[in-house]
Amino acid sequence: MRTLTKIIIVSIAVAFIAVKWSTPSFEPESLRGARVLVTGASTGIGEQMAYHYARFGAQIVITGRKEKMLQQVVDKCLSLGAQKALYIAADMATESEPDKVVDFSLEQLGGLDYLVLNHIGSTPFSMWKGDIEHIRWLMKVNFYSYVQMAWRALPSLEQNKGSLVIVSSLAGKISTPLSAPYVATKSALNGFFGSLQHELAMTNSNVSLSVCSLGLIDTESAMNKIKGILTNIAASPASEAALRIIQTGATRQAELYYPWDVFYMVFFKDWIPSLTNYYTRSLFNYKP
Repeated sequence: MRTLTKIIIVSIAVAFIAVKWSTPSFEPESLRGARVLVTGASTGIGEQMAYHYARFGAQIVITGRKEKMLQQVVDKCLSLGAQKALYIAADMATESEPDKVVDFSLEQLGGLDYLVLNHIGSTPFSMWKGDIEHIRWLMKVNFYSYVQMAWRALPSLEQNKGSLVIVSSLAGKISTPLSAPYVATKSALNGFFGSLQHELAMTNSNVSLSVCSLGLIDTESAMNKIKGILTNIAASPASEAALRIIQTGATRQAELYYPWDVFYMVFFKDWIPSLTNYYTRSLFNYKP
């Protein structure tokens, strides 16, 4: 047991040093004037990303379903220093909307340097009870629209040596209970865009692709959903998560794990699956 403990401690230390050593430095000035589209930006992490991009002097288009809230975010972005800030309301479950949003951004900004896909559909924390239609709807929002928007934007990103940033979740790496539809969509994101990363590299593409795996973030919607369900786990700040996502895209890194313990949960998933599974289930306050 002592030997195993030592191996685990050394492995954690080596992994931590490797991650820190290989992380390129972020230059805020590189985002001045950058043309950015952020989805799911009326609230939460997307809203915070819009504010950070604004502070860096970027040109921003944001989208979400709630027009009034989008207008408020745009107004604040302009007050924070955005060179340009626009919004377009859209429902990503409607097949024509993803293309419409990308086309609007290309027209208004004259091209894209960053496409940050962050939107998600609402799904409850509960045991799955066979609702196939809900899974179909959630896949449209959380997965198909991502693929559709990425494909629409790739020519412009290729021309501008741009970056495609996918906001995913720890649930895309480690399955969690009471969230089967959500886990399915995030696993699909990780699988598809992980494969696309290889294809972009193999074709010497100018486009960088970053997949961001996030743990629990303190957005209002997340906190409302987990109330009374998730225990013994602290939520990380949305503003910090948003900044880390932006830095990851700007430095063209392939992956982000935030907060730090997300990396180690994924790292040890295959080493000690029984312990990982036990720990994962212990976080949920569920009584049959």
